Amino acid sequence: MFKRTLIAASLTVAALASAQAMAVTGGGASLPAALYKGSANSILPANFSYAVTGSGIGKSAFLTNTASQFGTTGTVHFAGSDSILSATEISTYNANFGASFGPLIQLPSVATSVAIPYKKAGNTTLNLTSAQLCDAFSGTATTWGALLGTADATPIRIVYRNVSSGTSEILSRHLNSICPTKFAVNSTFTNARLPAGSTLPSNWVGVAETADVAPTVNLVDGSIGYVGPDGVNATSNAVVARVNGVQPTPANVTAALSSAPLPTVPSNPTQWVPVVANPASGYPIAAYTNFIFGQCYKDAAVANDVRAFLTTHYSVPGNTVATVAHGFSVVPTNWKNAVTANFITNTTGNNLNINNASVCNAIGRPL
Repeated sequence: MFKRTLIAASLTVAALASAQAMAVTGGGASLPAALYKGSANSILPANFSYAVTGSGIGKSAFLTNTASQFGTTGTVHFAGSDSILSATEISTYNANFGASFGPLIQLPSVATSVAIPYKKAGNTTLNLTSAQLCDAFSGTATTWGALLGTADATPIRIVYRNVSSGTSEILSRHLNSICPTKFAVNSTFTNARLPAGSTLPSNWVGVAETADVAPTVNLVDGSIGYVGPDGVNATSNAVVARVNGVQPTPANVTAALSSAPLPTVPSNPTQWVPVVANPASGYPIAAYTNFIFGQCYKDAAVANDVRAFLTTHYSVPGNTVATVAHGFSVVPTNWKNAVTANFITNTTGNNLNINNASVCNAIGRPL
């Protein structure tokens, strides 16, 4: 009896320890997932969970506090998303939860490219213009000959994301700036490609996760897709196309986003995610993947854990080594300093920092 009681007590303690070990619940975008969790050099702390669901579900789970979308229970404490929060999403959240949960915070995590992996026999130096990308991904050009001006009759096979994906949104934002009659800005590829919801060519293939894109491209000659830099060797022109002559290296991504100004209204979450749809220099399909946190948490331990992570991530050098190892670029130092001053130390006096006493008194995301 004593032995059974001791075993039961040990299991209870283990269960409680496990629950405590994953105290901060999150998930979302698959593009930065390996950077966030599951790799030897991932940056999220041990007690942070991260469910890889895609940006759309990540935003939805956080904005509605529906942990079941991450396959768990309790409170959703944060999300990762390559898809930017819309004005409607923010206003709906504020109307439904602002008074009880407090404000939300949207921050740039790391800078990313959307690389264009391809497999085309006899071509290891593919260079496409933005206009050619429009023709390929819209289906205007159905063969490689039509795309490149040759006699090659090989069909173009597009590998696209078939879920709500921030990677699709980043790609569509650039294409919309080049060919607005062919693409709208949308996180769902079939809605971004115009007319929205139209039937796709029968040889095109949809995949759910970032990790599925490059392997699916490599299965069939004539294939082309789009993926974040952690899903493919983005520095090799033999597997990833140059776009307008530029390879999606971290340096070229940094150059593309360098013109983005700091927020002028720090309390506005949309200003913390700069958008450069068609940059004047650098790699043309570049953007930030983002964190979404609450400002207020009723669980002080969660608030402390969130604050500690943000302190590390937005310090210098912070998580630079891991970020670069996964093919991303770090947030510029002036942006890191602005995040720290507003959301961690409150040296700006804007009262945007995590669990600010005057803002979060008796409110916050639930225990």
